Amino acid sequence: MLLVVPPQEIRGLPAEHLKTLGDRRVRIDEAQALPAGSLREALRDADLIVDAIFGTGFRGPAEGLPARVIEAANGSSVPILAVDVPSGVDASVGRADPPCVHAVATVAMGLPKAGTVQYPAAAHVGRLFVADIGIPEAAVRDAAIPTELATAAWVDRTIPPRPADAHKGRFGRVIILGGSRGLAGAPVLAARGAIRAGAGLVTIGLPSSLALVPPASLPEAMTRPLAENPSGTLTEDGSEAVADLAGSADVVAVGPGLSTHQDVVKLLNRILPHITCPIVLDADGLNAFAGAPRRLRDLAGPLVITPHPGEMARLLGRDVRDVQGDRLGTAREAARLTGGVVILKGARTVVAGPEGRALIIPTGNAAMATGGVGDVLTGAVAALVAAGVPPFEAAVCAAYLHVLAGDLAAGSCGELGLLAHEVADHLPRALARVRSGEVDDGISAVP
Repeated sequence: MLLVVPPQEIRGLPAEHLKTLGDRRVRIDEAQALPAGSLREALRDADLIVDAIFGTGFRGPAEGLPARVIEAANGSSVPILAVDVPSGVDASVGRADPPCVHAVATVAMGLPKAGTVQYPAAAHVGRLFVADIGIPEAAVRDAAIPTELATAAWVDRTIPPRPADAHKGRFGRVIILGGSRGLAGAPVLAARGAIRAGAGLVTIGLPSSLALVPPASLPEAMTRPLAENPSGTLTEDGSEAVADLAGSADVVAVGPGLSTHQDVVKLLNRILPHITCPIVLDADGLNAFAGAPRRLRDLAGPLVITPHPGEMARLLGRDVRDVQGDRLGTAREAARLTGGVVILKGARTVVAGPEGRALIIPTGNAAMATGGVGDVLTGAVAALVAAGVPPFEAAVCAAYLHVLAGDLAAGSCGELGLLAHEVADHLPRALARVRSGEVDDGISAVP
């Protein structure tokens, strides 16, 4: 055992355990007394390093002797097993100010800690295990813990199975409002995501000059040509047609490829407050409200927004680094300000509701960092809402299936070259995997 603090400073039960180890002739060294070379050698002689320097209350960075021990452990080439959290990482928000232990596995006591499943801390965790320490299930349930992990089992019990006598009308009508000159593919990808996620009927409303684009690549979607300006974007002149289109919908997804042209902003400001069905707002639909998130409270119907970190930063009027520095807190704040459900996209997507509840999607891969993947998610959310899944639950399920579909698609192409439509096309397989119980959520119980 290597002590990072002097033994006289150890009190209570830890002191009793330390005495027991001494009585059993376990070798105990004080790190402070070891020169740098001896410290490295002592660690290199081990078969396994168990990291228990800092606990869940630590806020970094590590300094002094603990930092020196962490660096020596990382440089020892000996596998490290972390207790509860790798020392140096922030267990609440996922910060990882160096130095931090690089563990091959982490054993969480009772429940995973929110920070360990968020980046950059997640990169230090290795395989995550959860040890049952005797906390009654009823106590966990009654504690109303506001942060959870989305799992395959959660998704399976939330999305109802399709009745044998189902018809397309039962699964809702989705309207996708998007597209502009040069960005015609975005609403098509959103529509593809909606169809692959089970929407009954999907119609794309887009500038009239682009009306032939969707049938060429996605004949399953219907189109509605709308008034446009000379720049090839939607215009306020089409507001009555848009209102008519929205009036036939169970959900309207707004934003993919719209552009931030002033005519688009005027159109959205005019029509969105009058749409009474649920709205999924993404991309340039969100950019129209940059710096004014409270204005989204004026919308009449339920709202789901799906920003990536850059869009979230613009919406809240802050820096992207601030968003990424506390993704969980930022998602909760945006949900509170807008009154809607927030899906903060990115590595370990966060879904938050206005009442403070949040779920983290614990999987994903870097291959999904490519254009159009977010549009697919917008369509998937819209499809589940249209089918009658409540907005918060629909957001979680869509985000989970979207990431799983990305994992499945990346399995055939690796980390480079994944196409957004391939993610959409793997959505049915993702749900089938969930139904069959064949999904690894990356977290295991200690045997």
